[in-house]
Amino acid sequence: MLRVNSSAPCQIVYSLCKHDYLGYLIEPHIVQLNPQGDFSLTYQRLFTHTAQEFAKHLTDLDFKLIKILDETEQDFIIKKYHKKVIRPFEFFSKFYDQKFFDSVRPKIEKKLTEVLEILKTKDDLYLMDKDGWPAERKIELATEPATILFHFRRNEVETRYFPTIKYQGLRIDFMFKEAQVICNQPAWLLLNEVMYFFEQDFEGKKLTPFLNKRYITIPKTTEETYFEKFVAPLIEKYHVYAEGFEIKTEKYEPKATIKVIYVDSGVSQIQLYFKYGNYSFAMGNEQKVTVRLTKEAVSNSIVDTEEEEESETVNYTFHRIKRNIDWEKQQFNFLTGLGLKKVSALFHHLELPILNENHDASYAIISWVNEHIDILKAQGFDIEQANSAKRFVLGSNKIDFEIKEDNDWFDINAIVYFGVHPIPFLSLKQHILHKKREFVLPDGDIAIIPEKWFTQYSSLFSLADGGKNLKLKKFHIGLINDLAEDSIANVTLDRKLQKLNDFEDIADFAMPVNFKGDLRHYQKAGYNWFSFLREYNFGGCLADDMGLGKTIQTLAMLQKMKEEDVAKETHSTSLIVMPTSLIYNWLNEAKKFTPSLKILAHTGTNRNKDIAHLDKYDVVITTYGVTRVDADLLQGFYFNYIILDESQNIKNPSSKSFKAVRQLKSRHKLVLSGTPIENSVSDLWTQLTFLNPGLLGTQAFFNEEYVQAIEKRKDEDKAKKLQAIIKPFVLRRTKEQVAAELPQKTEHIF
Repeated sequence: MLRVNSSAPCQIVYSLCKHDYLGYLIEPHIVQLNPQGDFSLTYQRLFTHTAQEFAKHLTDLDFKLIKILDETEQDFIIKKYHKKVIRPFEFFSKFYDQKFFDSVRPKIEKKLTEVLEILKTKDDLYLMDKDGWPAERKIELATEPATILFHFRRNEVETRYFPTIKYQGLRIDFMFKEAQVICNQPAWLLLNEVMYFFEQDFEGKKLTPFLNKRYITIPKTTEETYFEKFVAPLIEKYHVYAEGFEIKTEKYEPKATIKVIYVDSGVSQIQLYFKYGNYSFAMGNEQKVTVRLTKEAVSNSIVDTEEEEESETVNYTFHRIKRNIDWEKQQFNFLTGLGLKKVSALFHHLELPILNENHDASYAIISWVNEHIDILKAQGFDIEQANSAKRFVLGSNKIDFEIKEDNDWFDINAIVYFGVHPIPFLSLKQHILHKKREFVLPDGDIAIIPEKWFTQYSSLFSLADGGKNLKLKKFHIGLINDLAEDSIANVTLDRKLQKLNDFEDIADFAMPVNFKGDLRHYQKAGYNWFSFLREYNFGGCLADDMGLGKTIQTLAMLQKMKEEDVAKETHSTSLIVMPTSLIYNWLNEAKKFTPSLKILAHTGTNRNKDIAHLDKYDVVITTYGVTRVDADLLQGFYFNYIILDESQNIKNPSSKSFKAVRQLKSRHKLVLSGTPIENSVSDLWTQLTFLNPGLLGTQAFFNEEYVQAIEKRKDEDKAKKLQAIIKPFVLRRTKEQVAAELPQKTEHIF
């Protein structure tokens, strides 16, 4: 082979050749042109590292093709699969086998297909002769895809199978014409110096037997197996003409179905599949056309002159079902949009992500279905359960609450609906309190209690009266309001009670006539709130920032009490307990704003211990220390109000101060504190238990249900539940709110 002179005329050709081991390849060669402009016998193979010498004879597209074809050259492949230096003959004799060919050939064909697609726009494809000259004959590339039709002719004895090819509407004869399959998938066929490609992603090996054969015969004894394993997949992908059996193309409106698969103590999942008529297809199978084979035996009677014989004919029908893959993907995306995810790339089931280690993955899917069942059905999903020892209720869960006022109680009648099954809510008490998810219905089906119900309703059951009926004390209005805001429950409340959720809507109460001064807007709101609490016999905590006038608001309320007593010709005495350091301030503020109040400072070693003496005064002020000492004396008097200032002084439930004030008796109670929570959520229990005994349950219950949950487990749902319970009884305004003249509102104290 003579070296090509790059300074003289030359031309690149892409030469189709057959490698002894690697199969058909395409090689780029530069060929010297003779004076007549024809190809000479001088040529050389081009590689990326040698092509630059001939740059003026090449285009950018040629450089691209050369680079692609570098990766199909035998030396490149040998280096890729054998790191040591080795001669090609030795490599192929030692390491080449069918497994190696099956691994490498598809990669080569991928590169060849890429090159052939580009060569459709060029005119440079040639056939190499047996001596290696790269331009023996020019190969034309088809300008449009050929079509293939598979024929099956079945009779009583056998089935014959053969393909036909059409190009530009004309049938082309390729059998016994020395045609060659150049690439298998997608197929490229060389016939009479024309390179054909095909309409579908067609496998060339389906043509190979017919290059030198007219048809293939399928004996009757093996036809059913052949029909199932070969003919059915062929009908799915290609055009088929049949005689002796039927092909039906069927179109159906698809239905999406989710099947719940329960895994005990594991991760329950959902299987998504699609129904077209009576045919089902699992998610992940994305064939646009699927074929199912059915057969029907038909008896034939043969009558001759002597006796009647019966024979049986089998009729085969191939059902060609067209699927809407785009719609199926939309349904799948709808489910992932609701939080599901694929288990893995290999398995096409869906599951919920595990959010935390305490997440119960076995019930999660069932709860998810119940929570979303209405929108799933609206989206057209059918819902099924896999066969299991347990059968679960699949349906929306809701609760209907009917709440009636009865003096100091709320009577609660409630029905739970698990799907269509009505169950008395009280039946769930032990399940809710002990966090048991499974509730067995009378028919044996199992309802799964939603996980959030344990947070939402455990306080309700724990704080309710323990009788056969569900009863809450009226100061648990916060729980009732929380129920009303729950999307699961249907609750109707008295309009006046709803105001406790938003104290700004409380009616404006008249100020006492003899109050000397004016209250600011937020102070007047606090005064109104005191009056509203008194109307319902609730105790409350005024938790305004220091300096916002908790004392003045309280004195205004006490002045109003005196004026109402005078109007009724009655008398009452209220008690205020405070640290010693605040005695002077209270006396001074009272002298300034409520001079008509008759006030006794029950302090000092010489204090009068005659209990009847207290009845002469409108207000008695004393200290926590005196209260501890005089607890036995003071508990013998029935006060109108008992008010604790700096109430965090009783935050320790084992303290003598807390025990002392709990013994005292009054119609109404208030506490004042700028810091009702100093160190822990547990500080709330003593103050609110003093105000409304039983509001937060026992100390042990409160510690486990709220303190541990909020402070150690950072349970936000429990924090919200506690806020709901105490919200009507804690009013807090900050200096920032007041200074900025923001709309007045109750602030959560967590």
